[in-house]
Amino acid sequence: MNGYELTRFFEAAPRWVWSAPQSQIYPTLRQMEQAGLIEGQKEIRGTKLKRTVYSITERGLEELRTWLGTDHAAAPVRDAFFLQALFFDMIEPDRAASVLKTYIAEQEQLIVEWRAHREALLAKNTDLLKERLKDRPPAEHDRIAKLKAHVFAGQIAVAQARADWARESLRLLADDV
Repeated sequence: MNGYELTRFFEAAPRWVWSAPQSQIYPTLRQMEQAGLIEGQKEIRGTKLKRTVYSITERGLEELRTWLGTDHAAAPVRDAFFLQALFFDMIEPDRAASVLKTYIAEQEQLIVEWRAHREALLAKNTDLLKERLKDRPPAEHDRIAKLKAHVFAGQIAVAQARADWARESLRLLADDV
């Protein structure tokens, strides 16, 4: 992919498992190229416009596989919503309830999106998965699709737990009134 395609990928896959703003994509691509992890190839589009398409190098693939097989510390928790909820006692219950209802709606929307993506993965019907499966033996395709879909099953479970937690918070707010 080129930088623009990567940016569009991250914009099209909001809040899945990783996000990256455009301001990080191009500097990261340059750093990765300088480190020998990817290589860019200039392509001419039309008569003037050039773009750089990046591919992973053998060294990059080795680094990726090392990273994938390494335990990583849990990310520090920085959840603005839960920080906000921690101080709901400082505002009127109806304002806190409004925030909670919005949060529940957001979590329910994520569940819908992630279920659809999980199903598309199981059907092997996403562009990235199709690209990945091209170079893998057909005997591995179902396992690969199931592993990827299972990530979204986890995301669904987390969103469901968060929505349930927020509903319980609404009940607690109602008990205080």
